[in-house]
Amino acid sequence: MATNLDGQLVVAISSRALFDFEEENEVFEQHADKAYMQLQLQRVEQPAKPGVAFSLVKKLLAFNTPGTQRVEVVILSRNDPVSGLRVMRSAEHYKLAISRCTFTKGQAPWRYLRPLKANLFLSAKSEDVRSALGNGFAAATVATHSARAQSNYPSEVRIAFDGDAVLFSDQAERVFQKDGLDAFQKHERKHSAKPLPPGPFMPLLKALHGLQQAGTPHMRIRTALVTARSAPAHERAIRTLMDWNIEVDEAMFLGGLAKGEFLREFEPDFFFDDQTGHVDAAAQHVPAGHVASGVANRSSGVSNSSE
Repeated sequence: MATNLDGQLVVAISSRALFDFEEENEVFEQHADKAYMQLQLQRVEQPAKPGVAFSLVKKLLAFNTPGTQRVEVVILSRNDPVSGLRVMRSAEHYKLAISRCTFTKGQAPWRYLRPLKANLFLSAKSEDVRSALGNGFAAATVATHSARAQSNYPSEVRIAFDGDAVLFSDQAERVFQKDGLDAFQKHERKHSAKPLPPGPFMPLLKALHGLQQAGTPHMRIRTALVTARSAPAHERAIRTLMDWNIEVDEAMFLGGLAKGEFLREFEPDFFFDDQTGHVDAAAQHVPAGHVASGVANRSSGVSNSSE
């Protein structure tokens, strides 16, 4: 009988999201793939430094216990297989229990998300993230310049989400973009009892909720909704989560205040937002990623990096 990943939280991650390969990526951009491959091979015994999503991955893997596999992390990378040797050696160095990997040598790796039944895809390549989102997967482009996660909560996976266009659809955001704040507030008050349609990250939040309920004695998950909404628009967001039968531990309705300092106090292992301005501000304090979803991202461009 073939092995499968049914019932597990599956995270697919690129090498630059997991490890700090920014110096190597500069070589790739300046001299193309052969020089990059040579450099990675020369450094194969040199463990890469932890990257933006390292803390998130390490903590999620801690939910696995002998005999019970709850989380599967898979390297899904545009790297060539030879460069991939260093990626896997680095994972082994940090005792990350990652055994599955796919290296595509420049081809789009996101297409393997479907057979993996991935709950989340993290990459430094915005083009791949957009394709993943367009095919129904929760995905984010890691801000590689992000501050790294703090270590004050070693037994908690702490994740923060924006609301509209991330956990929720961009239905209400479209009203705001078209008619302004007053119209948005009136619309949300009028529809306060009507749940918002789900956004791209609702399935991930649901999976995290299930992982939390399964639990282990030594690890837990703490989630936060961090949104520019304020009263009275807060009610629809809360009622939507109630309708989904999903709980978040904290909800911050900031009414347009900058999110970064609030996130600094929450200390997430990762923060997801659909607006690059919020991501860049948050990245000064915490690991952050851009969700290229919804009306705010219709005209955004893509990057030209190795992955």
